[in-house]
Amino acid sequence: MTETGVSAALSLSRDRAPLAVEDLSVVYGGQTALDRVTWSSPASGLLAVVGPNGAGKSTLLKAILGLVPTSGGRVTVFGRPVDAARDKLAYVPQRAAVDWDFPATVLDVVLQGMVRKIGLLAGYGRDHRERAHACLAQVGMADLAGRQIGALSGGQQQRVFLARGLARDAAVLLLDEPLAGVDAVSESVILRVFDALKREGRLVVCVHHDLGTVADRFDDVLVLNRSVIAAGPVATAFVPEVLGRAYGVPLAVT
Repeated sequence: MTETGVSAALSLSRDRAPLAVEDLSVVYGGQTALDRVTWSSPASGLLAVVGPNGAGKSTLLKAILGLVPTSGGRVTVFGRPVDAARDKLAYVPQRAAVDWDFPATVLDVVLQGMVRKIGLLAGYGRDHRERAHACLAQVGMADLAGRQIGALSGGQQQRVFLARGLARDAAVLLLDEPLAGVDAVSESVILRVFDALKREGRLVVCVHHDLGTVADRFDDVLVLNRSVIAAGPVATAFVPEVLGRAYGVPLAVT
């Protein structure tokens, strides 16, 4: 789908789309990171956000969540402002953005995913801990619940933060390069969880850097380079012509 097609789809589906972005702009230090991005997500499934370095992929996730200031535009979640629908969203940041020296256990990290539901001052009850353990089991990390988070491998850390996202029980999960630098076992586990979320009718949005695996792993794609280059099913939007426009050089889809 072209950018024009995206705009038309947005006008038709904003009220029911899990995520809808209209004319969203972000400027850092006088430099435009996102330029009037307009996009409406599919109802569910696995979606990759791709584009060259500096295209604004991570910034888009942060802008959707309100983690960076925007200079224009709006975001809705199932037709509602983000602040009124945060319980529908879960976010897994890049590993580099996390303080791995913080003295928290694996279980502590997953329990943090429930803070919004129970409140900052409320304690975690038995049900919360059982839920956290179940999320850890889903990512194959239940046996390491008491381990300090910084003592884990990179792939294990990524799985723990995915478990924290699962603990929110959100309809939409936003993940920033969840497969970058992980081992083969962790990659397999993460992809298996993604498939389970898809079967449950959830939307998984991933910033993804490996173009060679997009067609095999994802249903839809958003091709970004500060503005929307194309969006839609992988079969129609992830094509050489689109990638050439996004990256500035001819690229083949393998």
